[in-house]
Amino acid sequence: MSPEETTAFLMEGTRTGKLATTTADGQTHVVPIWFVVDDDGSIVFTCDGSSLKAKALTRDPRAAICVDDQAPPYSFVEVRGPVSVSTDLDDLRHWATRIGGRYMGADRAAEFGERNAVEGELLVRLHAAKVVSLGAISD
Repeated sequence: MSPEETTAFLMEGTRTGKLATTTADGQTHVVPIWFVVDDDGSIVFTCDGSSLKAKALTRDPRAAICVDDQAPPYSFVEVRGPVSVSTDLDDLRHWATRIGGRYMGADRAAEFGERNAVEGELLVRLHAAKVVSLGAISD
């Protein structure tokens, strides 16, 4: 896929990302996340600062995400790279509102923005250092 096709694939519908991190004892940890893609190509999501993924990301700021299409002709995108973490409530509100709008609809976007723009929540950006994207695998 081209970079434009990759971004379009990532933002299509309500596909979730599967976020991979490494725990303190070296085990892998994978969880689904809601996300959006920023204009700079970074994957943006929020998480509870006390969650295992937040602890892993603040300890080791590297992650990967895989997003796939589960219907023929099957496609996927994997993004790997460093993460940056912020607790800025204004940024959290902005991005949580965009994410909420994507997954819950425009009528509930502000509700999710307010719910997730609170102390203890983290705004995470996965900066794309490596992107693998394959479209129409079964064709």
